[in-house]
Amino acid sequence: MSNDTIAIASDHGAVTLKQHLVAFLEAKGLKVLDLGTNGTESVDYPEYGYAMAQAIKDGKASRGILMCGSGIGISIAANRFPEIRAALVTDVTCARLAREHNNANVLCMGGRMIGPDLAEECVDTFLNTAFDQGERHLRRVAMLSNPPG
Repeated sequence: MSNDTIAIASDHGAVTLKQHLVAFLEAKGLKVLDLGTNGTESVDYPEYGYAMAQAIKDGKASRGILMCGSGIGISIAANRFPEIRAALVTDVTCARLAREHNNANVLCMGGRMIGPDLAEECVDTFLNTAFDQGERHLRRVAMLSNPPG
């Protein structure tokens, strides 16, 4: 699978938004790795955050999009992995800064918190914003994967 693949996953609380964004990404001609879930039956969001982290760690995707009802739990789950910098965003400015300052590789949103139009704008911003590789940002991002002690 190409490193240009965008992985996407959600729990039941954001499955409708996930399905919308899969269609949105595919319409743009992007390769999408859909990691589930695909129904509204209750599931455990950590499993989907972990699956995302593993897909990026294994090189099956270069970046990802994760969603649960609020976006909070699934972002916490993904951030358990040192290779992941998952950023919960609520607007386009957050999506831009997550990439520019934090080199986020996973965009997180709440399916019960954000509508499809704003989610599309956040995804576009996330995918089209480069990391500002200034010395201070490089140093800080390196620290995220290498905590002291």
